[in-house]
Order: sequence, then structure tokens, then C-alpha cells
Amino acid sequence: MRKKMVQDFQAMKSKGEKITFLTSYDFPTAQFAEEAGIDMLLVGDSLGMCVYGYPGTEPVVMDQMIFHTEAVRRGAPNTFIIGDMPFLSYQVSCEKAVENAGRFIKETGCDAIKLEGGIRVVDRIKAIVEAGVVVMGHIGLTPQSSGQLGGHKAQGRTAEAAEAVVADAYAVQEAGAQMILLEAIPPEVGKYITENLSIPVLSIGAGMYCDGQLLIVSDMIGQFQAFKPKFVKRFGDVAGECINAMKAYHQEVKEGNFPTKDYCYPMIEGEANKFLEIMEQKKRA
Repeated sequence: MRKKMVQDFQAMKSKGEKITFLTSYDFPTAQFAEEAGIDMLLVGDSLGMCVYGYPGTEPVVMDQMIFHTEAVRRGAPNTFIIGDMPFLSYQVSCEKAVENAGRFIKETGCDAIKLEGGIRVVDRIKAIVEAGVVVMGHIGLTPQSSGQLGGHKAQGRTAEAAEAVVADAYAVQEAGAQMILLEAIPPEVGKYITENLSIPVLSIGAGMYCDGQLLIVSDMIGQFQAFKPKFVKRFGDVAGECINAMKAYHQEVKEGNFPTKDYCYPMIEGEANKFLEIMEQKKRA
């Protein structure tokens, strides 16, 4: 299949065709997503929680993001892939932001980068775009700064707060971002932003009116068990399947029912007896 590019997503928005978007952190999951026809993949810093078991995304560093994005690129060579800029990889300075965005593109072959924040990061977005990198913005609930937001809470739920989210959206677009992700905001706000921005607007918990939808793959397939955000619909039960399989394996090994001969490599005919004779001779020697 042909890899979609930014222009394709812009055309999809114009035609009203929804964009499918998932996170991916490893080679096999990326393969599955490409086989399923998913339009875009995000190697999100959510891997800090979903893969490494961190309490949040803040501990994730660039080297981890590079490592996982390389694997996803190999697994999905024909899918548009976005690398997620981790905490403090772009906040320090515009120079640092450009350097780390460049690392993503040069070392992983990803197609774009994502960074969190609205008005406060417009200079970072401009600098990265001017360096020739495609940028996806991310506003609303921004997990890297969730401490300032009072935790992982929905944003834009009052008229005043919604106005601030809209201001962030306009700022991100004006700074040159070619796509934007809205997280955990009411659908009315998501609808307004989608209808008034010219760039594709993706939703993760921002309602049904956006140009496309993102879910964390570990949530979507029922693998991540620590908690379930309100906006998550589980389309599978990987955790349940894995636990049942492990229980069955545990029981069969304990009872001596695995492995059977069907799961063993047989010796060439006649060689078993010869082997035993040789070993017996060695014992007597």
C-alpha cells in the first residue's frame, strides 16, 4: 500500500473522510496496524506507562523514543509515523527542540514529530517547521504538564476554559503545525476547532466531530490494565487472552502434559539406539 502523507490527510479532511490513528511502540504491533490499514501511527511517550510501567510520561527520554520509533518504522514501512517529543526535549530552547526533532527524522525515518502545548510553544513549533520538519501540535490535556493542570483531567469544560483551548489551537496552526491533536476536551469544543481550523484535527477523547480519532493501542486492545480513561473503548481483551493462555501453560507443565512428542525434535531413525549404546560404553570405560 502507498504511504499517506500530510497532503493526503488534508484531502481526507476536505472530503470528510475520517482518519484512523493509533499508538505503536514495537515492531509486531506496527506490523499489525499496517496490515489493518491504520492511516497514521504515533510512537507516543505513553510508552513510559504502557511499556516501562512508569507512573507517567515525564521519565521518558529521547533515546527511548528513538529506539522504539526505529522498531515501529521497520514494522510499518508504508504507514505515516509520528515521533512524540518527550518531556524536556523541546521545552529548554528552540535550538534543543530543532536538534531533537532532527534526531527523530534522521535516526528513525519517521515522517513527523508531535509536541505538547499551545501558545507557550509557538516559537518551538515555528523553529522546527522552519527546519523542514512536519509538526503535529497537541493541546487540551497535555500529560507532560499534567501537574500544572491538577492531574490527568479533562480541559475546556467551562466557556472560559474552552476559549483558552481554542486560542491554543489557532496559535498552533498559525505557528505552522500541519496537524493538531486534541486531548480530553468536550465534543462541542472539538467540533468548533475542527470546523474553524484548516489543518486536520485529531481527537483522543475530544469527541466524534474531529477529522480523525486516536487511541492508545494498549488501551484499545485491552492490554493496559492500570486504569481505563473515560474516552477509551476496548475493542479486544489481550490481557484476558494472555492470562488464560499462561494459566493453561502453567497447568500443562505442572501436570506433565507439555511438551508431548508432537513438540519435540526426533532423532534420525536408528540414531537413538546408537546414541544410547555409545553413552553406555563410555560409562563402562
